[in-house]
Amino acid sequence: MKVKSILFLFFSLAITSLHAQRIKGSDTVLPVAQQTAERFMNKHADARVTVTGGGTGVGIAALMDNTTDIAMASRPIKFSEKMKAKAAQTDIEETIVAYDALAVVVHPSNPVKQLTRQQLEDIFRGKITNWQQVGGENRKIIVYSRETSSGTYEFFKESVLKNKNYMSGSLSMPATGAVIQSVSQTKGAIGYVGLAYVSPRVKTLAVSYDNGMHYAHPSVENATNKTYPIVRPLYYYYNANNKEAVAPLIDFILSGEGQDIIKKSGYIPVK
Repeated sequence: MKVKSILFLFFSLAITSLHAQRIKGSDTVLPVAQQTAERFMNKHADARVTVTGGGTGVGIAALMDNTTDIAMASRPIKFSEKMKAKAAQTDIEETIVAYDALAVVVHPSNPVKQLTRQQLEDIFRGKITNWQQVGGENRKIIVYSRETSSGTYEFFKESVLKNKNYMSGSLSMPATGAVIQSVSQTKGAIGYVGLAYVSPRVKTLAVSYDNGMHYAHPSVENATNKTYPIVRPLYYYYNANNKEAVAPLIDFILSGEGQDIIKKSGYIPVK
């Protein structure tokens, strides 16, 4: 009888852990997290997964205060966040679930087709202020960026600006969708978004990281063969104590089926 009770309790706990999982954080990871969660729930009738955005910093903060089970991140966890976790005696584990190409986007009417990393740095730092300076029309450049809690903001700053500060006059957007909308409605605009968010409403630019010797457009193919330079890993972070509960979800996104969803959604599979 005791064995039956223990088995029933174990089975109940397994169902509960599968029943309700919360994923929160990066807007870049959001679309593919939603799609894989939906497919996961279709395969497991008793599973309930809620996925919300808000940015990488928001997701990691939610993981710290136990209001999410998985934090989606488009940058690695910061040293300061690791220290907070250590102080709270929380052991955080990391899994790379996909890779993402970061696309530089402009208004479709913009005749400029390509920029070097140095030109991008100068634009986003406010040193180049008119499209005429990079072969375009005589039009003021309007810089759209993400808010500071965004992992995309952090990664662009590290990879493109070489950790220098953005210009003070850049317009901070709360989400990737807002960057797309703003750039699509502003003729002089420039911004950056995850590849999966690119639509005909904006135009992507080819980018060179070798002073203009080679340019590559953002695409899954160019990110996979490493000709496109602005590529980053996307992460799931979780509390090690909660590993058993989140493992089925993470195993699914890393499975052949999960990675196929990632590829079809415009991300680069891990395997």
